[in-house]
Amino acid sequence: MPARTGARLRIVDAHQHFWDTARNYHPWLRDEPMIPFRYGDYSAIRKPYLPADYRRDAANYEIAGSVYVEAEWDPKSPVAEMAYVDELRRSAGLPTVAVAQARLDSPDVESVLERQASFPFVRGIRHKPRANPSPRDTEGGGMTDPSWRRGYALLRRFGLRFDLQTPWWHLHEAARLAHDYPDTQIVLNHTGLPADRSRDGVEGWKGVMTLLARCPNVAVKISGLGDPGRPWTAANNRDIVLTTIELFGVERAMFASNFPVDSLCATFSQIFEGFRDIVSGFSESEQRLLFRDTAMRIYAMEEA
Repeated sequence: MPARTGARLRIVDAHQHFWDTARNYHPWLRDEPMIPFRYGDYSAIRKPYLPADYRRDAANYEIAGSVYVEAEWDPKSPVAEMAYVDELRRSAGLPTVAVAQARLDSPDVESVLERQASFPFVRGIRHKPRANPSPRDTEGGGMTDPSWRRGYALLRRFGLRFDLQTPWWHLHEAARLAHDYPDTQIVLNHTGLPADRSRDGVEGWKGVMTLLARCPNVAVKISGLGDPGRPWTAANNRDIVLTTIELFGVERAMFASNFPVDSLCATFSQIFEGFRDIVSGFSESEQRLLFRDTAMRIYAMEEA
């Protein structure tokens, strides 16, 4: 990929993580054996990843802000994660805003939401709903569970958005959720997880993404596009990225690194230069939305 000249690209990274595995308990990063993971062996990231590491990885870019997304912290103390993030913000200036953890089907969900919302930098909640292992399974997922939906219904009271991470074969349930709760902003994580790049897999993903994109209260993060066994290149991801932008529009789509998780697949620069290559034919204002302004609007951010 040719080198670029001129000013560094100014970005808001709409999805990234920090963790200190020497200090804090993240079960998936500390426990043995390791859990099954969509990128396979993730032992390389089972170590501290802090703002200094992130700034080193993103050194070729001007970071105007970032969105920290909960990192599967100890579920027994979800509020402690945001207290830790508060420390990072004060000491290192990142992240700008955060998406916190709350188990929506937990009996104490209302109390947890209230406490998470009390942090002025918290913008939303993520709780990955229960999902089926493949599209061949037709049982309803976690978004259909009445207790989960009761917790979800509380988000509006606390002014919280919802970050949704679920396999694409549950996105029809997400469309129903968006319809039933039109005043709650949903942000779909990782492009709807189009891991199966076969013709049938991509067509299935595209069909439900088309359905979800019709919901005006849904936005999408273009991230998490690693494909085990294949290099992260613009050519390998172009169709997925352009289809997503076509469906949601630049006003509801935003680029994100998913670092350090996606460091398992590519460098920070490989990912963002790939995004730049794919949208090189877009206007300057459209690119500004994808790389910065949409994330700032969706997450009510001020530039760092």
